[in-house]
Amino acid sequence: MDVTVIAETSGDRLHPVTAQLVGAVVSIGGTPTVLCAGGMGAAEAASISGVAKVISVVGDCFGTFDGGAWAEALNAVTGGDVIIAAASSTGREIAATMAAMRGIPIIQDATNLAPGISVTRPIYSGKAIETSTVTTPCAITLRANAFDAAGGGGSAEVSTVNQSADVAVAVREAIAKASERLDVAEANIIISGGRGMGDPANFSYLNEIADIIGAAVGASRAAVDTWEEIPHDMQVGQTGKTVTPSLYIAVGISGAIQHLAGMRTSKYIVAINKDPDAPIFGVADYGIVATWEDALPALKVELGKL
Repeated sequence: MDVTVIAETSGDRLHPVTAQLVGAVVSIGGTPTVLCAGGMGAAEAASISGVAKVISVVGDCFGTFDGGAWAEALNAVTGGDVIIAAASSTGREIAATMAAMRGIPIIQDATNLAPGISVTRPIYSGKAIETSTVTTPCAITLRANAFDAAGGGGSAEVSTVNQSADVAVAVREAIAKASERLDVAEANIIISGGRGMGDPANFSYLNEIADIIGAAVGASRAAVDTWEEIPHDMQVGQTGKTVTPSLYIAVGISGAIQHLAGMRTSKYIVAINKDPDAPIFGVADYGIVATWEDALPALKVELGKL
């Protein structure tokens, strides 16, 4: 069972209750993916035992707390059967708003979880205890200090998705992050386009960026199969070429298994796609939710400054 855990933070650090949320999920056999709003506490979350993956969700909405804006940004990258958050003022608001967006039930202030999913919580101002079984999908908030915390020693992968409304800001952050991790001595770079580019003529935008950074231009199988102008020797994927560059930029590529098989071992993956639910974001180190028409001009400008 895939479970999304909304990390609780205190200042710019992870709140201890987050480890308790993970511990509760693991105790019922769940596989937790931790979402860190504003990127706060992502490295700490990755070190919690049992965490399968950490998604650092960044964007201009995280400057100050706004439950609706935060919930919308987090909801765009949330998967799995269950959403778990702390029963704090922020956790309650975010989880309830996300549940409303998804049209799923929410149970607040749970004090015990059991496989099934059986949820125990106090009702009538604590005068009675209710135990109920909930069907998935659902959202649940857990009371702090009611669950054993998961230990340390974890080493989950951390991905970053930018939900900023300002595409130029998102691009600048993506390039800055890539520059930090990219070893110039092995600066092999590929920028690939998919059917989301809309027309083979639009690959000229990829070529322009490739010329700036010395990259090769690739394509998904969908693009190759759709357009005769895109030759097979550009195809990256299981039935094309397997690549392992230092930086792989996927533009308008949904992320079919066939394509992922050919590039997922890239050292660093940046995905640009207008669909926040595109599978490519599941393997990307950094994601920009935007159309290629918005993202590529900004990308070209920022790369030109390097």
